[in-house]
Amino acid sequence: MFYLRPGQINEEPQTVSGDAPATDWPARYQQLAQSAQAAVLRHFYAQGLPPADTPIAEVPLVAIDFETTGLDPEQGDIVSIGVVPMQLQRIYNRDSRHWIVRPRSRLGEESVVIHGITHSDIEESPDLARYLQPLLEQLAGRVVVAHYRFMERNFLNQALLRRLGEGIQFPVIDTMELEAAANRLTLWQRLCGRRRVSLRLADCRRRYHLPFYHPHHAHTDALACAELLQAQVAAHYSPQTPVGRLWC
Repeated sequence: MFYLRPGQINEEPQTVSGDAPATDWPARYQQLAQSAQAAVLRHFYAQGLPPADTPIAEVPLVAIDFETTGLDPEQGDIVSIGVVPMQLQRIYNRDSRHWIVRPRSRLGEESVVIHGITHSDIEESPDLARYLQPLLEQLAGRVVVAHYRFMERNFLNQALLRRLGEGIQFPVIDTMELEAAANRLTLWQRLCGRRRVSLRLADCRRRYHLPFYHPHHAHTDALACAELLQAQVAAHYSPQTPVGRLWC
């Protein structure tokens, strides 16, 4: 995960342009399965999604995390990918995947310092195109879980635009957004000077007494995000909560 700067991460997540929630993701997938040009995308959409009223406990999920060359998906690219299949009751870590890929944009010094992936690491790594099929097979039929959906959804969309000539759409359960909602301040609390809580992944996990994991590794951050969702649902929701209340 390429973390935001301290001044940004404490702000409540904002809906970005092109990132508006779909009202009916299963129906949208049916449409996209017919209109997608790339076979790998047609197959991805054809796997469908559970209806929005399906209890979250019955929904197949997959936590993902990307390390990137920067914060701008139009200028940057993906450097590594972590994928962890899960359900609300169980995380399938043995089926997880972690790939390092060669980005098509410059690997800056700042990103190297953050995630530790160096030029020598990516020199022998393939382009993301080699892993598109196994990646989309991991995501197919599952609802994606991520901490700050802007990064994962927009970076993957831009990566596919460069490699396939068309992007990708999918719903995300955003653990950062769930945490912001659970800790949103009332007007009175703001007037009294109460400060917003940190929405960094590690700080969110600390509030649920989850163990500390060393950050900035795509697989570890995906696992940390999966565990955080389990804790958030246990604390603020119910296993019977419709998935449509959580995805966007």
